[in-house]
Order: sequence, then structure tokens, then C-alpha cells
Amino acid sequence: MSSMKNKRFNLLLIALVTLVAVWSLWPTWSDYSLSRQLNSYRSAQDSLKYALSHREELENARKKSLKLGLDLRGGMHLVMEVDQIDLFEQKAWNKDAKFTEIMNSVRAKAAKSDASVLELIVAEFKIENIRLSRYFYDIRNSDREIISKLEKESDDALSRAKEIIRNRIDQYGVAEPVITTQGSRKIIIELPGISDQNRVRNLLKGTAKLEFRLLRDPEVLVRTLDRINTYLVQNGTAPPAAVSDSSASKPVSASSPLPGAPAGAAPAVSSVAPSAPAAPATAATQNTAKPLYNVVGVSENGNAYTSEQSKEFVLSLLKRSDIQALLPLDTELLLAAKPDVGPSGEKLYSVYLVKKSPELTGGVITEAKATFGSEGVQPEVTMSMNSEGTSKWARITGANIGKRIAIVLDGAVYSAPVVQSKIPGGNSVINGIESLEEAKDLEIVLKAGALPAPVRIIEERTVGPSLGADYIRAGMLSLSWSFLAVSVFMLLYYKKAGIAADIALILNILIVLSVLAGFSASLSLPGIAGIVLTIGMAVDANVLIYERIREELDASKGLTSSIELGYDRAFSSILDSHVTTMVAAFLLYTYGIGPIQGFALTLMIGTAASLFTSIVVTKEIFSFLMGKNLLSEKSFG
Repeated sequence: MSSMKNKRFNLLLIALVTLVAVWSLWPTWSDYSLSRQLNSYRSAQDSLKYALSHREELENARKKSLKLGLDLRGGMHLVMEVDQIDLFEQKAWNKDAKFTEIMNSVRAKAAKSDASVLELIVAEFKIENIRLSRYFYDIRNSDREIISKLEKESDDALSRAKEIIRNRIDQYGVAEPVITTQGSRKIIIELPGISDQNRVRNLLKGTAKLEFRLLRDPEVLVRTLDRINTYLVQNGTAPPAAVSDSSASKPVSASSPLPGAPAGAAPAVSSVAPSAPAAPATAATQNTAKPLYNVVGVSENGNAYTSEQSKEFVLSLLKRSDIQALLPLDTELLLAAKPDVGPSGEKLYSVYLVKKSPELTGGVITEAKATFGSEGVQPEVTMSMNSEGTSKWARITGANIGKRIAIVLDGAVYSAPVVQSKIPGGNSVINGIESLEEAKDLEIVLKAGALPAPVRIIEERTVGPSLGADYIRAGMLSLSWSFLAVSVFMLLYYKKAGIAADIALILNILIVLSVLAGFSASLSLPGIAGIVLTIGMAVDANVLIYERIREELDASKGLTSSIELGYDRAFSSILDSHVTTMVAAFLLYTYGIGPIQGFALTLMIGTAASLFTSIVVTKEIFSFLMGKNLLSEKSFG
């Protein structure tokens, strides 16, 4: 009676597993059939008509079908690194030349090592015999307490960066992205089906650190530039001659802008409009006593510009610590994010002297929307603030009527409008954007939030769709040949028993694919390798059982008792081999990344399925054949 109940349970389990596998894989078959039908139409009109009439069916099938990995579908593989040195620099206080020296040493070592940045910092402080509390947190904290706090900051920064990147990718619209962390500072990203790779790079790298900063008066800017110029003269620094499209060899003086500077009146604009470019003046003759003004021009009303050709040099100059020491307290020189266009078509970037401490940051932004300006031509991004930001923005604009406020994103000035009146509604605008696509990307990064620290791409691989299709063909070919070779061997060597093994093998593959589809996991090329290995393991289990049955038959046992004893005595060996394989696959999945995880995942699923099919399925097939008198001693070869 107990044997009958077990048999019914086994049959019910096999039927249930088979039905679930077919149900899970049915959307994949539907997606394949619908796509094939869609591609069969020669006319684009017929193809569009079919797609519209079967739109919901196509979308559902595609959503629930088996996903292909990056190597099979094509797309981008990126390894990004969170700049945790920058993060720790932000957390430090009382920074001096010694701190800068230590952090520069840590940065150099981190570039050559995958070690934790915090470990490198602690080691460097020990070498210098300096307590961490000199620069981090409270002076009363011990090194152990500070290390614990910095470790939490490091872990939080990596987790936040991962989530912000995921939010940006989700808003961009990438289907089935794979985002994982590696170590203490790396993020692995796989984006299948990406076409505009450059746009994705810019989207992921942008820190999205938004700040509203007050501009210093033009006369303060001019005095600061004069001070820098005098310092360069005294130290014998000679920047390259100013360059612009209209005059490549004409330098400029302190009272002259770069040649071809865009014309315009002195700025007098609303609280959300950009200031107008300065009026041009005549370029001066070569003046070797004014090296800075060879690359920076100043107009009569105190606005400064640099040419596109001199931009990189000016940026590197402004980053120098000796130049920054010449600036007024709590100020910073920044360049415009986008150039103005001069009368002759040359590109000129405005130079701004802004307060280093922001009046307001992007953390108060609750909504951002890409749109067109009032004239319907220039793209811009409108922003709304939360209640805290709204009250602060009203106070800031009310206290600075007639002054300019720079909207700074990632260290570049997008616009610097003049405040004409108090803004009580908490609204602001970023303009100076070239295209609606760029505005939409800016909307995405502002909605997703600012990264806790800069990130940079340290590794990038791209797989084209055609190469992915070649991989699919190669993978399916290897899978087909391995299945065919094993199936033929089992049939020739074990006769009817080989049929049972082959049926179990087919069910095994169906289970693996259905689990991947059901849990929205991706099938990759290493995953196909894992399935091929699973085929070998599944057959190996059946070989152990069949050889045990043969031994019992050779000992003149009956067919029924030989089958029972064969399964019982082979079970321990099969279980041991499957458990050890499962543990190895689990460790590969836990500590591996990317392709290794794809291989390990299919191997784990296949190992579990192999245990079920080799022990339960084949035994029930033999019971069915024996009930029909279709099985004999010769059926095992």
C-alpha cells in the first residue's frame, strides 16, 4: 500500500514539474513564433500592421520569455570604480598641506592596488605617526572608532552609488540590467541591447552634484585675475597664446576679451534667465607681461572668457593649489558648461568667480522635467523643490535681488541668472543645454539623485548584436551535438534503458531553462556551458544506476529486485557527487562575477534537476515499462 502511494506521488510530481516547465517556457516559444512571423513580412507596412494588432501579445511574450545574457544579445559590460578617496576627503576637516600629501600618496597606491582605500589611508597615517582624529570626526575619538565610522561611510557610499546607478538605468529604459558590487569600490554593470553607448557613459559617470552659488562682483573677479597674472609673471609661467577661430595668434589684455567675443548688453535678466554675454572690445597687441590674459579675456564690464582651444589649459591652471591659494576666501573659479558662440562662430567659455560654499544643494529637488524654454527653441530643465528648499530659495532670492546666482552641476556653471525678484514657489531652471536628449539625461540624473562620490569607468567591453547571434548559434550547436552524442551512446550501450535516460535528459534541460525563465535570470554563453556539463552529470548518474542493476542481474537476481537494489545502492554515490558539485557551484556563484556566476547558476539548477530526473523519473519509466511487459534483462544492454 505504501509503495502504491509513493508511486502515485512520484507520478504526480513528475506531471507537475513537466507542466510547470512547459508553462514557464511557453512565453519564450510565443516570443520566438511571433518574432518569426513579424520578420516574415517583406513590406514595412504589413509588418507594422501585424505589430500593432498583436502589440499586447508581443509585449507579454517578450516580458516573460527567457532572457539572453549580454554575450548572446549584445550590449555593454562596464566596471566602474567609486572614488572613495574623494569621499574621505569630503568627510575630513582641518585639511592642510600634510593631509593633501597623505591623500596624494594614498591615491597613487590605490591606482596600483585593489586593496581597500580605508586600509591604505590607515597605513599611511601610521607611517606618518598621525592620529586619524586630527582630520576626521571628533578629536576625542580613537582610531578604532573613526575606522568603524569610515567603514560605514565607505559601505554606504558603494550601496548608494549602486542604487543611484540602477535608478538612472531604469529611467533610461534598459531592459534586464545586471548591477553587482565587487570588493569595496567597484560596481559591475551589464546592459544588454544598448545602442547609444556614449550617451550611457555620460549618464553613468555624471555625479549630478547640483549647487546654487552666489557670484562675486565683476571687480573682484578682475582683481583676482590680476593677482593670478602677477603671480604667473613672477614665477615665469607662460601659458600658450590665446587661440580663437578668427585669430589664432592675437593675445588679449586685461581690458580686452578674447577676439570675437559674443556681443551683448550688460546682464539684466529675470530670475530664471541666463545673463547676456559681455560686449566685445578690441583685442590688444601681444603683451608678454600679462601671460594669463593670453588665454583669458576680460570685457569692459568685467566678464571673463576663454577660448575652446585654451579651455583645458585654463582648467588645469585653476586646479593648481598655488593658484587656488591666490583666490579670495571661500571662492572658486569655474568655467561655463557650454560655450557662447561669437560673431565669427568661435566658441567662448565664460569664467566665473563663485562662492565655494553653496547657498542651496540639489538634495532639495523633488521633481525635474526636460522641456523647451518660453520661445520654444532652447531646451531646459525645470526643477521643483521640497518645502525646506522652497523656504530657503525664497530667502536666498529675496536677500540677493540684483545679484547673480550660478547654477552649478558637477563643477561647471550651466547658467548664472540675475535675481530680479523673490521666488516664493521653489522653482528654478537650468538652461544652456544643447539638445532635448541632453536635457532628458539631465532630468534622469537629477531625479535619481547625486552620487556620494565621483565614479569612473575603469573597464568597458562591447558586444555587437551580430557577434551575439554568432555566439547563440555556436552555443546551440555545442548543446545539440553534446545532447546527440550522449543520447546515441546511451541508446547503443543500454538499449531500452537508454531511452529512459534520454527522456530524463530532455526533462532535465527543460527544467533548467524553465527555472531561468521563471525567475527572470539570463541565459549566457557560460550558462550554456553549464547546461552541457549538466548533461554529462545527468547521464553519469544513470550510468551508475544501470551498472548496479547489471551487477544484480549477473548475480541471478530477478528484474524487479535488481532494479530496486540498483537504485538503492547507487543512491549514496549519486547523492555525494551531486552535493559536492552543488557546493562547488554555490561557492562559484557567491564569490564569482559575471560569466562565472552564469555558469554556476545553470550548474546548480542542472545538478538539482539531475538528481530528480535520474532517481525519480527513470525509475517510474521502468515501472511503466514493466507493467506493460516491455522491459527485460536484455533492456540494460
